Amino acid sequence: MALKRDLYQKLLSWRDSPDRKPLIVKGARQVGKTWLINEFGKNEFESFITLNCDKDLRVRELFDHGFQTERILSDIEILTGQKIIPGKTLIFIDEVGDAPKALASLKYFCEDAPQYHIIVAGSLLGLAIHKGVSFPVGKVDEMILYPLSFAEFVRARLGETAFRRLIGDSLESLSSLQTTLTDSLREYYFTGGMPEVVQGLIDGKDHTALRNIQKQILSDYSLDISKHANPQILGRIHQVWNSIPQQLAKSNRKFVYGDIQKGARAKDFELAIEWLIDAGIVYKVSRVRKAGIPLKFYEDFTAFKLFLVDHGLMGAQVDAPASEILLNRNVFEEYKGTFTEQYVFCQLICSSESEIFYYDSDATKLELDFLMQAGNFLVPIEVKAEENLRSKSLRQFTMDYPNAKAIRLSMSDYRKQDWLTNIPLYAAIRVPSLFLDPAL
Repeated sequence: MALKRDLYQKLLSWRDSPDRKPLIVKGARQVGKTWLINEFGKNEFESFITLNCDKDLRVRELFDHGFQTERILSDIEILTGQKIIPGKTLIFIDEVGDAPKALASLKYFCEDAPQYHIIVAGSLLGLAIHKGVSFPVGKVDEMILYPLSFAEFVRARLGETAFRRLIGDSLESLSSLQTTLTDSLREYYFTGGMPEVVQGLIDGKDHTALRNIQKQILSDYSLDISKHANPQILGRIHQVWNSIPQQLAKSNRKFVYGDIQKGARAKDFELAIEWLIDAGIVYKVSRVRKAGIPLKFYEDFTAFKLFLVDHGLMGAQVDAPASEILLNRNVFEEYKGTFTEQYVFCQLICSSESEIFYYDSDATKLELDFLMQAGNFLVPIEVKAEENLRSKSLRQFTMDYPNAKAIRLSMSDYRKQDWLTNIPLYAAIRVPSLFLDPAL
């Protein structure tokens, strides 16, 4: 059974938009960009042309002789033996990071040939931008594909009905699915959202085979780093990458340079961190010391947390035993320092365009796992995995900031209090739609 991805609907909207521009689909390696666009091209267009800049030197050479769109289109027809028909043909240029001039050409397709449907994709697109090639600012549409969310995982594992209930039913009614969704969440803690791993689970592969797939993805990431990174910072990139699970396991999950290497300072590892962020395999969540509107005004660039692209890969990275995750009834408590917050972050980032921060005040000693903004409202989020649901920092924050919509994510059922809404962890994907709409 093929996995369904939520981004497919956005691709359909892009196809039919009268203001459509060439589209860039970004995302980390192996999140399923190529598969998704291939499915979209084959299902939704009369003809589909796919070009791979990594595998075919001739494709890269198409863009070496200027940006005349008529010539490029003619050369594509000659190379592929396929006729390009405006409105009926999708042109897909994959691994565009290996052909920066192909990326630059999108500006001219937008200006001179907007009638054509063109999509490009690349796992290291952010790095390609830094190689002296002008990015077509304002001339492209952009979408990001993340690993499968828990909702997408539920659709693959339990079917469309369970998926529709999770994303659409009232939070109160989800209590009838609590056992089923909790069991699925335990599986999702192990598999994560990388499509090949999830597909392996659906196909009946055992957990040793699934862990081997995860290990292979990690190995591919390591090879990618070695292939593309500047040799001068290569070792430091690996050091940062390998340190993230241990950094998140601390009670204070702020990233500390000295935990990588004794005496290390920001200037030693800043470029390495930015490289991993550009590659799409690490995300930075900055601290805000003051919870003012807009939050961006109060961002503290010197303090931040780093999260991996996928919590399943983090489990493989630290060799978390499958039996502990899949059979331990207290798994959500045992892994509260790493998996739970990492899991919640993954749900927030794939379902909301709002920037994510965390709150840590030296003056008040209050700490909040995440803090987001919805119009004139603040949305403080506390992640709880254990049975102790006391939320002293969250309570004090709402007293200090009356415009806050406080959310606690835990394994308890949904309940709404006068100052707090408790959301079950399995429904974390609902937070953006319910609480981050400025109109609410």
